[in-house]
Amino acid sequence: MKIGVLALQGAVAEHIRSLEAAGAEAVAVKRVEQLDELQGLVIPGGESTTIGKLMRKYGFMEAIADFSAQGKPLFGTCAGLIVLADEIEGQEDAHLRLMDMTVARNAFGRQQESFETDLSVKGIDEPVRAVFIRAPLIKKVGSGVEVLSTYRDEIVTARQGHLLAVSYHPELTDDYRLHAYFVDMVKEAAAGNE
Repeated sequence: MKIGVLALQGAVAEHIRSLEAAGAEAVAVKRVEQLDELQGLVIPGGESTTIGKLMRKYGFMEAIADFSAQGKPLFGTCAGLIVLADEIEGQEDAHLRLMDMTVARNAFGRQQESFETDLSVKGIDEPVRAVFIRAPLIKKVGSGVEVLSTYRDEIVTARQGHLLAVSYHPELTDDYRLHAYFVDMVKEAAAGNE
């Protein structure tokens, strides 16, 4: 499985390390043409407005929408979750509008309110270590979206078919099981697309 990490901003090397630990071949994606050789794509954290601007500038908006339309899995972490969302609270414009959810940016406050916790995630046996840094929240989801975990009754992990989104940074820990979960999604999608 060859999985890309969108390398416009954010913790790209950490995602590559986690994907490789989960058994995938991982590459940093800087050009649209690279998407053709991938079975899955991670949109990492960073600053969602900046990532959105860079995606527009380099032609990634249409390219990633096409990638998703082929049923190829996408995994958005932190800002990547915001980029996938259909609606962003307090903003007229969203980015990719692929996932049927409304999100709130910086819902946990500023940098100094960052924290780590263990989360129970549906489909993963033991709790996952999650790092929340200026994290967004999923405020509501459509009927086709499955909630995989919550923190203090707020949605922080969700899946809609071939789309996976988390409010936190799984790549900043040594626990790569969430990346392994995504690698399994990519394998399933690739088997279904053959």
